[in-house]
Amino acid sequence: MPRPLIPQVSHSRFRPPLTATRSRLCAAAALPLIASICLAAHGQSSVQSSAPIPEGIHKIRHVILIMQENRSFDSYFGTFPGADGLPTKDGAFTVCNPDPKTGSCMSPYHDTNDSNGGGPHMAKDTLADIDNGRMDGFVIRAESGNKGCVNSTNPVCTNSVTADAMGYHNQLDIPNYWAYARTFVLQDHMFEPNASWSLPSHLFEISAWSAYCTTHDDPMSCVNELNLPGMPPDFPPAFNKSGQFGGERNGAAGTKPIYAWTDVTYLLHAHRVSWGYYVMKGAEPGCEQKDDKPCTPQKQGPHTPGIWNPLPYFDTVKDDGELSRIQPLENFYTQAREGTLPSVSWIAPSGEVSEHPPSLVSAGQSWVTGLINAVMQGPDWKDSAIFLTWDDWGGFYDHVKPPVVDENGYGLRVPAMVISPYAKPHFIDHQTLSFDAYLKFIEDDFLGGLRLNPKTDGRPDPRPTVREDVPILGDLTNDFDFDQKPLPALVLPAHPVTDLVTR
Repeated sequence: MPRPLIPQVSHSRFRPPLTATRSRLCAAAALPLIASICLAAHGQSSVQSSAPIPEGIHKIRHVILIMQENRSFDSYFGTFPGADGLPTKDGAFTVCNPDPKTGSCMSPYHDTNDSNGGGPHMAKDTLADIDNGRMDGFVIRAESGNKGCVNSTNPVCTNSVTADAMGYHNQLDIPNYWAYARTFVLQDHMFEPNASWSLPSHLFEISAWSAYCTTHDDPMSCVNELNLPGMPPDFPPAFNKSGQFGGERNGAAGTKPIYAWTDVTYLLHAHRVSWGYYVMKGAEPGCEQKDDKPCTPQKQGPHTPGIWNPLPYFDTVKDDGELSRIQPLENFYTQAREGTLPSVSWIAPSGEVSEHPPSLVSAGQSWVTGLINAVMQGPDWKDSAIFLTWDDWGGFYDHVKPPVVDENGYGLRVPAMVISPYAKPHFIDHQTLSFDAYLKFIEDDFLGGLRLNPKTDGRPDPRPTVREDVPILGDLTNDFDFDQKPLPALVLPAHPVTDLVTR
């Protein structure tokens, strides 16, 4: 279909992309901010330039989104002081979940296992776990999930023989995550944007929607689909609409999905805002050293599943000629070291370091620490905002009933943090948030508030809601103090001492 026109946005308040387009921009640089950056790029002083100093949100020139897998807020921060965590009275938990195997009610317990099981986590599991607000279906669903799945990332599976949905970790198990939360911002009401599993969640991460489409380059061929949008060809086995094994993805095995609706990279490209999606494919931070040095890339075997890397299948990315922006993770480390990170970065893990059960919690924490250390030790830390979160609850218990937004969610709470020199120190954000808030922040920072709105973005699709503008959604700028003295980097050991055990 012909590329539609998009409303243009003034660039005078935005950072131009650090890409090959720089020289073209410099040749025609009439805008003060672009001109000053061009001078700096050629080794010339911009002291005499009239370029304005960025204010407010525009002090953030690099947004970095790290998304891990399958943990609820209570499973990681349920005992964090001051947070809306596991309810207690007189030092005892006041919540429990019925266990059909024993006939008892299982209370939350400190789980020191490095490898956890979780439970099934499709849309029907969300409803069963929430149970009309009683929040008592987690153990029942975990015990009913399929066991011994060949593909442990399949959302109908439970990756443990014994249900551990009520288990939680604390500061002794995940000290680095707690250190980030204590030093910067912890968000205790971050909800998965959709009441379902990983693939829809990652689609929401980049587009604020999950859909099933029938025709390439025709956004109006897409229909709302929370459970089974087009499945990547590398996700075996397929399962049907009832969540059982069997059925087809999009056709014959190996058929690629059609993602024809509009994602945020379409707007970023149209307004020359640089972005990168970094995939851990064939390499991971080594994290073999036992000292305080940051992790460096090492070779590994597993590839990142397509359910965590959907951008290659978006028509917008292909039509805009931007498939090369989906890059190996090694590029992120190089760009962080050299100070050439793009304006917006997304990072997808591999299974081994994703924290998706049964992957080790310690491996994920070490990997994330390496990513954050790389940013903090590079030139771009001074104007970066790192958003760290987990894609869905993975079947683990959470006591907060999600609010109703539209037909797609929200889903259950997940851990989330803001790490930045301008983050409010030692702050707990109680706003109602979802991943849509990340898109809202990106759009406000780099696109002048332009939304993924079918009425204004120039590429209409039939999404049910403009998610960035729902009244209940909080504003991430409340987690920042742009007038404060920038916080220093917090470089942490990649292998902290923990109480985690491997059984």
